Amino acid sequence: MTSRTVTLLDVARTAGVSKSTASDALQGSGRVAEATRDRVRAVAEELGYRPNSAARRLRRSSTGAIGLHLPQTATRLDYYMNLAFGAVACAQEEGFDVVLLAPASTTGSAGGATGPGNASGPVASRVDGLLVIDPEVGDSAVPGLLDAGVPVVTGERYLGPTAAPTGAVICDNAASLTALLDHVTERGARRPAVLAPAGTSAWATALRATAASWGQEHGVDVALRTVPFAATPGEAEETTLALLRADPAVDAVICAPDGAAPGVLRAAATLGRPVGPGAPSPTAGEPTPLLVASCVDGTATRSAEPPVTAVDLRPAAYGRACAELLCDILAGRTPPDTVRRHAWALETRASTTAGPA
Repeated sequence: MTSRTVTLLDVARTAGVSKSTASDALQGSGRVAEATRDRVRAVAEELGYRPNSAARRLRRSSTGAIGLHLPQTATRLDYYMNLAFGAVACAQEEGFDVVLLAPASTTGSAGGATGPGNASGPVASRVDGLLVIDPEVGDSAVPGLLDAGVPVVTGERYLGPTAAPTGAVICDNAASLTALLDHVTERGARRPAVLAPAGTSAWATALRATAASWGQEHGVDVALRTVPFAATPGEAEETTLALLRADPAVDAVICAPDGAAPGVLRAAATLGRPVGPGAPSPTAGEPTPLLVASCVDGTATRSAEPPVTAVDLRPAAYGRACAELLCDILAGRTPPDTVRRHAWALETRASTTAGPA
């Protein structure tokens, strides 16, 4: 093994058993064959595994708090702030405080993570459970949080090769982008484009895959461009300008990142592209109208001119749903490994409709 702290998951993988079996074997509990118990203990000794004492204490006592881990870009996105408010409201109703886990609390000062074991100990000693929202495979804090020894509920699935969360609340992100693509084509688009988010979250991965698969299924060449996960309006504007200049046939742009759609509108204005199907039909040499939509609804899409069609992911309700599942698991009302689904809604507005939605 490397110099990082050895986790229970490392022991389980090396011994060829599940994490729960490894835990039972080391604690002398559960129905574990003696040969398996001996093998797990031998592997733990060989790897230098040291049980997490804080996690063991939490099985017998309560801190009265749950932890909330958000993506590092969350502080400037309305979506995550509304989600956090929903989680806090639900937790308070259940008698829990919410501890916001800042990036500094789960990363080291030498430009990397402190390692799963180092991160999980301090976190587990402070909370009864964890909410990990939109976990990225590239977020070095996530493996330690999932192995912290307390129940963990993720908002969206975690695609990395580490311990599975105790529960998850997921959205059908493929269906939401499919609905947007279907909508703009029903409104006359023949060459849609998607500004899809970079990154390794389940949301970003699903949107990129859906843009490609939808195009293949419908025989439409979807212009796919990748932008930062939390792209600013300026970054969306720059990408859209380059896209429309290189491919003037694009007649609909679906922008994924929260709050970035106004940048697409600015790019359209710069190029003289009227927005919405209600724009006058172009004559020879005049710019083609452009439909604009967003994968995330919020203040920026509702207050834009024209208002932008968007998917309402209901972030406050989503945060509440994540906290509710964690509280249910902590109280024994819901079994571990529960996955719940969260509903979204398509809000059509003037950027894609000829009149009132």
